[in-house]
Amino acid sequence: PFQVVGGKVKKPGKRGRKPAKIDLKAKLERSRQSARECRARKKLRYQYLEELVSSRERAICALREELEMYKQWCMAMDQGKIPSEIKALLTGEEQGKAQQNSTKLAKPGKAEANSSNP
Repeated sequence: PFQVVGGKVKKPGKRGRKPAKIDLKAKLERSRQSARECRARKKLRYQYLEELVSSRERAICALREELEMYKQWCMAMDQGKIPSEIKALLTGEEQGKAQQNSTKLAKPGKAEANSSNP
């Protein structure tokens, strides 16, 4: 039943290292510490996910409001009315284009002609 290898007697059955005798209290304390750290990581992960969800919900609300505004604009334009916001956007773009042209071109008279042409 015993085997002699290199002058040492080996018992059959178990292989590899024998577990070192670990102090039970230290092992329990390590286990508790590991559990505390795990709970802390879990809490942080859930906080992060909750913040992510709330920020996405806010973005969704903002996009819904924007969509509703565009629907209102479309209904107004279907009735032949041009919303003041669109007029402001169009006049702002024309002024922006005129300013860009005046900075690009050496002749300011040409830029003035473009800006007076709606």
